[in-house]
Amino acid sequence: MQRTMPELPSTPDHLWQDGWYQPAQRLDSPNFGPRPTNACIDLVVIHSISLPPGQYGGHEVQDLFTNRLDWQAHPYFEHIRGLQVSAHFYIQRDGALWQFVSCDDRAWHAGPSHYRGRSNCNDDSVGIELEGLEGDWFEDVQYSRLTQLCNDLKKHYPIAHLAGHEHIAPGRKQDPGAGFEWRRLQSALNFSASCFPAI
Repeated sequence: MQRTMPELPSTPDHLWQDGWYQPAQRLDSPNFGPRPTNACIDLVVIHSISLPPGQYGGHEVQDLFTNRLDWQAHPYFEHIRGLQVSAHFYIQRDGALWQFVSCDDRAWHAGPSHYRGRSNCNDDSVGIELEGLEGDWFEDVQYSRLTQLCNDLKKHYPIAHLAGHEHIAPGRKQDPGAGFEWRRLQSALNFSASCFPAI
């Protein structure tokens, strides 16, 4: 299911079609819904995920987001049996980029959440999953891909905030965790420091 990603186009007008980011490999998830009327898509939420935890390079995350995961394939999967979730994007350890839900729609990635004075962050955020273990480190190519994706999101949507799942659901979620280098992302992006969580 993996493929080498092409060089991304330099013309922003060519990057998006109905909320789908053209450089990403598209794999539609059934787990999405419409955003509320007049939702302002101004938040990017960064997550980490691996299935089973700490194992990389398989297709299990894609299977989870498309409701195709074989619950009996690993003992851990019994703990998440029946879970119906999605994210807009998933960046694998090798930099491969997948999209499951149009950014114009509401993906199911945040759960109960609150940030920048608003609840229900799914309503107005874009969810990006990084293949990794919460608290652990991430690959250089993942930071490169994430940086370009965030830049292109900001050209197309009024992105004003970036946060981790841990920041929008404190006490309930810990990803991406201490291994994620927020300062590295901040220095790579030409965004105001106010866009980032306190680091």
